[in-house]
Amino acid sequence: MNIQDIKANAFAMPLTSPAFPHGPYRFTNREFLIITYRTDLDALRAVVPEPLEIQEPIVKFEFIHMPDSTGFGSYTESGQVIPVRLEGVSGSYAHAMYLNDHPPIAGGRELWGFPKKLANPKLETEIDTLVGTLEYGRVQIAKATMGYKHREVNPALVMASLASPNFLLKIIPHVDGTPRICELVRYYTTHVNLRGAWTGPATLELHPHALAPVSELPVLQVISSLHFIADLTLGLGEVVFDYLK
Repeated sequence: MNIQDIKANAFAMPLTSPAFPHGPYRFTNREFLIITYRTDLDALRAVVPEPLEIQEPIVKFEFIHMPDSTGFGSYTESGQVIPVRLEGVSGSYAHAMYLNDHPPIAGGRELWGFPKKLANPKLETEIDTLVGTLEYGRVQIAKATMGYKHREVNPALVMASLASPNFLLKIIPHVDGTPRICELVRYYTTHVNLRGAWTGPATLELHPHALAPVSELPVLQVISSLHFIADLTLGLGEVVFDYLK
């Protein structure tokens, strides 16, 4: 393979059989359980990168089941998202993500900079309760429960949330271990079709783990819960801040 062939075909690792395909990436019947909770402000300040600004000591713990996604198949994801602001515009910063499928781990990290690690999240309905669990190896580190479809939520509120920007810290090391890419990335979800949204009573518990430290943003108070199902497209990102310049 000559240099021109390499330039023409290089997309992702490995060169001759990339771990994930080209986008766009469309998700159908994507199901979310989001528990919003109050946490320790100093703990948030220790993990949110500048120039993002913290609005309140709030975290959203998410469980997302994706049964039909372009190129990625069927998988489940869980993690912590922090409401932030950049240049006066409100959005969300993805702090930690755990999932059970290699292509979206590779694609998410390499393309956008999603902070993804391999784990075993689940989102299931147990009789009258929606239950999200997250295990790292065989150790449970998170569990959320919510009353199943107790009350409908105003669709406009969910659509407004999905239209806001999302931020990621993309880090790719050089061969000597120093950072070669260190960027703040912004992306949006597009072509959203909201199929339904609900709320209900909810709980969230987090447990310490050395390599999956979700409990370092402790649950001080559960504020709200949201369960919704939507179709959407994951848009590609743009660099809004380069830490190496």
